[in-house]
Amino acid sequence: MRSLSFALIVATLAISGCAAQQASSSSHNLERAEAVEKIELSDSEWKARLTDEQYYILRQAGTERPGSSPLLNEKRPGTFVCAGCELPLFSSATKYKSGTGWPSFWAPIADGNVEDERDIGFGMIRTENVCARCGGHLGHVFEDGPQPTGLRYCINGDALKFVPDTTSE
Repeated sequence: MRSLSFALIVATLAISGCAAQQASSSSHNLERAEAVEKIELSDSEWKARLTDEQYYILRQAGTERPGSSPLLNEKRPGTFVCAGCELPLFSSATKYKSGTGWPSFWAPIADGNVEDERDIGFGMIRTENVCARCGGHLGHVFEDGPQPTGLRYCINGDALKFVPDTTSE
């Protein structure tokens, strides 16, 4: 009987720990988003819409050279949107200098706008970030970021467009 009670306690703690981890990982977002309507385009439509570098990153899960994106040093207030479909992804309020060579953020702009997928490429397990609307590859998220989330969304600058906040000018 004792071992059964102990097993139940351990199982309960494990479940509550998972729930707490899920709650903390979703509480970092700034606002709630409505369900994102998906868009699908043919390969030729994506090629017509995107630059060669954007296509390589967004549609072929490529990575730009570190330090090559002008958005790395973007400091104005505004919103970083998907270069493929213009879905708002990150606020400048969550951008920080990580020293990695890619634009980094500690949270997406809204729950549901950035989706996580398991990436087992290059002999390692990582969490890939994709745009919830068009499925475009953005980058990866790591657990070595600043508070309040402890997350570092390491995002390819060519996967983004910057929209300055015109209300603060």
